Amino acid sequence: MATKGQSGFRRIALLGKVHHEATRTTLLKLEESLMSMGYDVIIESRTAEQLKTTRAQILPLHRIGESADLAVVVGGDGNMLGAARILCEADIAVIGVNRGNLGFLTDLDPDHVIEQLKAVLEGEYQTERRFLLQAEVFHNGKSKSVGRAINEVVLHSDKVAHMIEFEVYVNDEFVYSQRSDGLIISTPTGSTAYSLSGGGPILTPGLDAITMVPMFPHTLSSRPIVVDGHSVIRLRAAADNDSLQLSCDGHVRMTVQPGDDVVIQQHAHRLCLVHPKDHSYYRVLRNKLGWGSRLF
Repeated sequence: MATKGQSGFRRIALLGKVHHEATRTTLLKLEESLMSMGYDVIIESRTAEQLKTTRAQILPLHRIGESADLAVVVGGDGNMLGAARILCEADIAVIGVNRGNLGFLTDLDPDHVIEQLKAVLEGEYQTERRFLLQAEVFHNGKSKSVGRAINEVVLHSDKVAHMIEFEVYVNDEFVYSQRSDGLIISTPTGSTAYSLSGGGPILTPGLDAITMVPMFPHTLSSRPIVVDGHSVIRLRAAADNDSLQLSCDGHVRMTVQPGDDVVIQQHAHRLCLVHPKDHSYYRVLRNKLGWGSRLF
């Protein structure tokens, strides 16, 4: 039987970027250290393929949530997003080890990961509940596809640099019609991702709000708007559009036909994100975005 730190985490799942040697090195270090400390270790099945050999239990991603208390994701923010879309369904905490580029969601340092993770397992951590968006496409009033996103949902053309036309409603109230390259609907988590590149505002993670950011709108008066996080946003594609695409975190893609409705709202489950005790969101912003440090 495994020992149990003050955190209450006893069964630790390991997930990682595939075909990445630095990630493999970190995963092997984590597996060996955690097992030597007496924790039950579970390896996600695709991750296990690159380890070649393991003494840990191997499970597919969709079963990790029912079997582990904490999931450690080794890789970049993209790996965290992929895991979060599945793991949010279960009551499992998730923490990230940064083996990517920016690392807004993965804040453990791979060079000091054992010391940092050990402190978390001993109860030295803080948690955040991040909401996801659910996007559902309706054709003739019937649901035909559903996706979820922790960063953003984007309505766009399936052609490069092609303007589209659509209407926007919030809680069934008409907001505007728009001609643009598309619309980015973002969570606070995603406000430092694609939305930021499109000129959207940075939202601190605790805000219960959603941003709508036009992509290269035809009118210069079209600006980002922030709405209540519990709003129901509906997009209606104009009848004279070609086939459009709806992307969730740039990964899940759904087809939107002319006249279809897209309904976007908070997903029923939230992601439980774990940070080290000394985590500071503003320090992350300073480091990742190159903001100035103190003058005195």
